[in-house]
Amino acid sequence: MLTIEQPGDYRVSLLHLGFRPFFLLAGLFAVISTLMWTWVYHGGAAAPQLPLHSILWHGHEMVYGYTLAVVAGFLLTAVRNWTGVQTLNGVGLLLLALCWLAARVLALVPHPGALPAMAALDMAFAVALTAAVAHPIIKARQWGQLGILAVPVLLALAHALFYAGVLGWMAQGAQAGLYLGLYLLIFLVFVMGRRVVPFFITKGVDGPVSIPDRPWLDQAVLISLGAFVVAEVFLAQPALSAVLALAAFVFQAIRLRDWHAPGIWRKPLLWSLYLAFVWIAFGFALKALAPVVALNPFLATHAMAYGGIGLITLGMMCRVSLGHTGRNVFDPPATVTWMLALLVAGTVVRVILPMLLPAQHVLWIGLSQAIWIAAFSLFLWTYAAMLVKPRIDGRYG
Repeated sequence: MLTIEQPGDYRVSLLHLGFRPFFLLAGLFAVISTLMWTWVYHGGAAAPQLPLHSILWHGHEMVYGYTLAVVAGFLLTAVRNWTGVQTLNGVGLLLLALCWLAARVLALVPHPGALPAMAALDMAFAVALTAAVAHPIIKARQWGQLGILAVPVLLALAHALFYAGVLGWMAQGAQAGLYLGLYLLIFLVFVMGRRVVPFFITKGVDGPVSIPDRPWLDQAVLISLGAFVVAEVFLAQPALSAVLALAAFVFQAIRLRDWHAPGIWRKPLLWSLYLAFVWIAFGFALKALAPVVALNPFLATHAMAYGGIGLITLGMMCRVSLGHTGRNVFDPPATVTWMLALLVAGTVVRVILPMLLPAQHVLWIGLSQAIWIAAFSLFLWTYAAMLVKPRIDGRYG
């Protein structure tokens, strides 16, 4: 086993591991970007002009801004654990974070050159993140972990597709790149969820829990999702997409049944992960119903994004930040329950209430925006100091 404990001055802790700057930036951006989106959506003529169309900007910044920051922080932290090799830290980590941040700022600059510059920075970030994840894997010769590299590589390709569209190089590239990025993130959630959620449940609930191992189900979940993405994004076949979405829903429902244990409902860092998968499954159910029921397609998207990705990223940020600052993941701060419950409530407001009371659709969007802002503000209130200060056990990390 390689040693990764480093001697030195541990007072400046923000750049020790990727989760620290990127989770902090993700939390701040979740609040600031949603405040901006609320202004743009409800402000009408008073709203600012952005380099991207406002709807594209919102989708892009949630997928490739907020969520990609969480993914970067998670991968740069997890790969260190898996390989025993220190991942990007210090000045290198600072530069990577500043690259991400500069692209987010340029998205707000009303200048013709802002969009190409933003694209260049975002693609530079994608390449640098891939290299930062690859280095420890190659150094440790853990070739079985090379599949992890597919995550930043495929996201980079989807991101390039998006920019090819908005820069006028490829028709429909922007929409394809945006939805491909969303579904790749769901693919990542499924892969990592299969790795960690059963482990978290068996270790986290009181009393013995037995979770069945079904390799066929793991393969079916990923194959159905991959086939759905091809039909939905590249073939534009609504009927085929609906059938494949139904298959993805059924397989995920079986997995949720296998994962369920009554004890998870007493642990916020467990029920939040479980409900995130419930919302993603519900999003696929709505996709399956699309050909036969007149539904706003954004309801399925937000079930997956707001409820699924939002809830699992917030829950994982809470858990990883506790564990990697030397705190007990089984005894989170009381505010964690409230912030996660807020996101569940916000998803109900954003997805369920527009189905029941469509006449008040704008009200539900505004309320869900306010709830999202409140949840992530509570995350920052609780975790910002943890992310900046040294570990409580005095170790490096």
